[in-house]
Amino acid sequence: MLAKLSVGEFMSSNPVFFKPNTNVMDAIHKLLEIKSTGAPVLDDAGKLVGAFSELDCLRITVHAAYHEDMGGKVSEFMTQDVTSVNKETSILEVAELFTKSSLRHFPVIESGKLIGVISRVDVLKALLSVK
Repeated sequence: MLAKLSVGEFMSSNPVFFKPNTNVMDAIHKLLEIKSTGAPVLDDAGKLVGAFSELDCLRITVHAAYHEDMGGKVSEFMTQDVTSVNKETSILEVAELFTKSSLRHFPVIESGKLIGVISRVDVLKALLSVK
C-alpha cells in the first residue's frame, strides 16, 4: 500500500531554504526557530545546490572549537551531494532512500524548481495513514 502513496500527498509545500551566502549563524537560528533539522540550499536562479542540516551545524561547532571562529557561509559547510525526489515518487521509495542517507529531509523538485520537502516524519505519517 505504501508504494501507491506519493511524496506529493505528504510533502511540506513552500519550505524554508537558504542561499549559499547566508551566514551560518543566521541559518542555525532559523532552523531552531522553525524546529527543523535542515533546509535546501538554492542558488540565485532557484537551482538546488545543496542542503544545510543539523549535521552540518555540528561540523560548524567542531570547526569553531578548533579555529575559534563561528562565522562562515552556508556554502562552506552545506552538504553538496543531495538526493532529491519528485512529487510522484512513492513513499516506499523515499523510505528506502532515507535508510541510506544521513539527511532527514529531501527536496522535492519539479521542472528544476523546489516545490517542497519530504521528511522522515512525513514518511511515518504516510505509514500511519494506511488502513
